[in-house]
Amino acid sequence: MVEPSEVFGVFDYNLKLVEKACNVQIAYRGDEISIIGDDPETAEFVINELFKVAESGQKLDEQKVNYIITLAGEGVSYTQSNLQRDVICYTTKGRPIKPKTIGQKEYVDAIKKNDICFGVGPAGTGKTYIAVAMAVSALKAKEVEKLILARPAVEAGERLGFLPGDLQEKVDPYLRPLYDALYDVLGREASLRLKEKEVIEVVPLAYMRGRTLDNSYIILDEAQNATKEQMKMFLTRMGFGSKVIVTGDITQIDLPKGKRSGLIDAMRILKGVEGIAFCELTDTDVVRHSLVRRIVNAYDRYLAKHPEWNDD
Repeated sequence: MVEPSEVFGVFDYNLKLVEKACNVQIAYRGDEISIIGDDPETAEFVINELFKVAESGQKLDEQKVNYIITLAGEGVSYTQSNLQRDVICYTTKGRPIKPKTIGQKEYVDAIKKNDICFGVGPAGTGKTYIAVAMAVSALKAKEVEKLILARPAVEAGERLGFLPGDLQEKVDPYLRPLYDALYDVLGREASLRLKEKEVIEVVPLAYMRGRTLDNSYIILDEAQNATKEQMKMFLTRMGFGSKVIVTGDITQIDLPKGKRSGLIDAMRILKGVEGIAFCELTDTDVVRHSLVRRIVNAYDRYLAKHPEWNDD
């Protein structure tokens, strides 16, 4: 049996989140809780969910509490979704990596069931991190022999020449998010060791041309910045025994004016093709700071009213 203080949070922070979301006032003394306001039923449902989650040994952080509230508003139970049972892999520090939202769980399931999976959604939804975790898990299980992470360097034509170092050092800043995810999941030393052995490659998208990749896990990150020609080139690199994950956010296209996003084209052209899955994550799947979700929502609302802003 957990103590109410473990559920309600420091200075009742979790209760305050429930009060704000449901527009209620919550008071408790001992084992008795009273709720008054606009939506006491949802507030009661959320509190019961919080107790069940805490009793299962899970940590109640702000992201999880807010997600439980969001699901409750849609009539969905977090505790019945079995999210915490799906462990993708463990970090070098022994921390289990699991899907944190129903959208992420569907993304993981889609990756498992299909040879090519597109993960599309806003910043903070874990698209890249989950893809890297799935790839590392497959590499550890010897399901594949190589892990290849690629990313478009959309500014390469203009700015890279002014950076110091050789070509690899010039493109590394564009690949940093992939390195960050890799280091977190696999560890820096192990990642660098496997990179030296060419078991892991972190490369600009342009390096993929002319290759056929067998028995590999291939990830294309920031795919919204790949042109339609680059996207077709990348997808046709796939060889036997390989799996491909493409991630991107169609609201953050940095291509020059007049260049069409290969990700948007692929979503139109490949929909319904057997063996290819499209998983669209939303703002409810954001697992970063709660402000990230509010920022995403604010931009979406503005774009809905000012579609011409995207063309500026």
